[in-house]
Amino acid sequence: MEQNVSQTTASDSKQKSADTLHNLLQSLGQNEAKPNKPLSKLAEQVVKTFEREEQEINERKISVNPVVAKFAAWYEKLRNAMEIRDEEVILRSSIERILKRRLLLGGNAQTTAEPLVRELIWARYLADASVPESMVQKVEHTIDLWLQLRFKVINQRKFSVSVLNQWIYHLMSSDLVHLLSPNVEKETVNNFMYQILKEDVTLEGESEETKNAQVYLAVRRAFSKDDLAFLRFHLFSLFFGRLTAESLDHIAEGFMDGYSEIVKQLSYRSRERVYIYVRRRAAAFLILEDVMRVHKSSVRSFIQDEASFKDAVMAACESKYKNISQKVRTAIIRSVIFILTTKVIFAFMVEGTYERIVYGYINFLALGINTGIPPLLMIIVSFFIHTPGQENSDRIYDYIDKLLHVDNPIYGSPLFIKAGKEKRTVLTVVFAVLWFLAFVISFGFVYIVLNDLQFNIVSKGIFIFFLAVVSFLSYRITLTANLYRLGEKQGLLTPLIDFFFMPVVRVGRKFTEGIAQINFLLFVFDFLIETPFKSVFAFAEQWFRFLHDKREELG
Repeated sequence: MEQNVSQTTASDSKQKSADTLHNLLQSLGQNEAKPNKPLSKLAEQVVKTFEREEQEINERKISVNPVVAKFAAWYEKLRNAMEIRDEEVILRSSIERILKRRLLLGGNAQTTAEPLVRELIWARYLADASVPESMVQKVEHTIDLWLQLRFKVINQRKFSVSVLNQWIYHLMSSDLVHLLSPNVEKETVNNFMYQILKEDVTLEGESEETKNAQVYLAVRRAFSKDDLAFLRFHLFSLFFGRLTAESLDHIAEGFMDGYSEIVKQLSYRSRERVYIYVRRRAAAFLILEDVMRVHKSSVRSFIQDEASFKDAVMAACESKYKNISQKVRTAIIRSVIFILTTKVIFAFMVEGTYERIVYGYINFLALGINTGIPPLLMIIVSFFIHTPGQENSDRIYDYIDKLLHVDNPIYGSPLFIKAGKEKRTVLTVVFAVLWFLAFVISFGFVYIVLNDLQFNIVSKGIFIFFLAVVSFLSYRITLTANLYRLGEKQGLLTPLIDFFFMPVVRVGRKFTEGIAQINFLLFVFDFLIETPFKSVFAFAEQWFRFLHDKREELG
């Protein structure tokens, strides 16, 4: 009997071993039957770019004194807070500001190049000891080319000098950004996004070139956060190619034609509809770039590991959602400083002067309300801003998976825009009347409240002006909070809020753009304060270098 039990146990053990081996072989067979999903043709090119190894430049780098850099960085933070700009364009705008200050005061390419690079390193726009000394010659050459182009176009006497100056500074500063701080990976994902989305947009009756240009501009605005200067530069580069000594004469001769085409594309009537469509899909590309940059050393194998890749996408989403709060706080602080600095001019110089002359006294209640309410409203709005959740992360991952493995992925419905002017129908007339009514109700309500508070006409105008500006800045902050939201989320009160809020926002946008053009305080900073300030920085750095050399001599 014991022998039978032993035989049975041995038989069971063999059977279990056979079953285990069978399951193992079956599992291996399943793995073999499920190969890695191949990348799409476009995704393959993106992966190759991230796999590219960066070449180390074995050359002496430019270094600046850390004490000078600390003070310069503080100054730049204060100066940038006085303007409403996205972080992505601060470097370009700073380069433009430095160029204007140095060139308008009699400088040229040779005297501007090295101080420009050193100022950018002072302000920590470029890392210390990261820029090779040979870069100064490249910067000088680039500045000289654009100044030569300006001179040749002016000699044609076909162009307004003031308009040409603005364009040259925009183009020059944008070109220098790509020279000093190239970002090949971001440009690659930007072009990847363009190649994907251009197939989803149809502009009826328009040429393929116009459609492609509009999608390209929308992608650059939504993904790269390009401002007007960058948009002009990229269209200029598409139209003419890169400005070189060989192409200089050709570009100068055709500058007027290029200018006209660029203005046409930038003022295309349906550009905002294309931009909104593209912006609602940008989150997936932003997350994809972030994940691929983090895992750059093994990006191909990492993408093929589906579980790890999904975890990384989800973690990136969560990280970005948390960073949104910091971005919102930064945007609010900058907006409040921007409002207060411009408010000083309007409230005290205009409103106070008017009341003293007309009424013989200053209404400090109205002045206090005018100064305090707009920043307070912006802070209140920030409490109602919410970040996306898990559902949004799931949508982002699903779309990224399609982007990497499907040749023509589509998210949502394609965009179709009819060409020509829309026919005037009863419905369009009704919408126009309702839109006008929204303006009347929104601004009329504010006017009545201010009238009850006994605001004079100037105080009313200033309050409405800054209320509109605050509304627009609050809307921009809301867009920042929704940067990583894929698609659009409509609340129950969204249509009602849009009805009363959008008219004020649109007016605020016009006002904000006007402030940027006539901000006297910025002129004071850039020419009356910054020039001597930076001269002190330059002297201090040379002095510290002199002391360092003397100390070295003792050693």
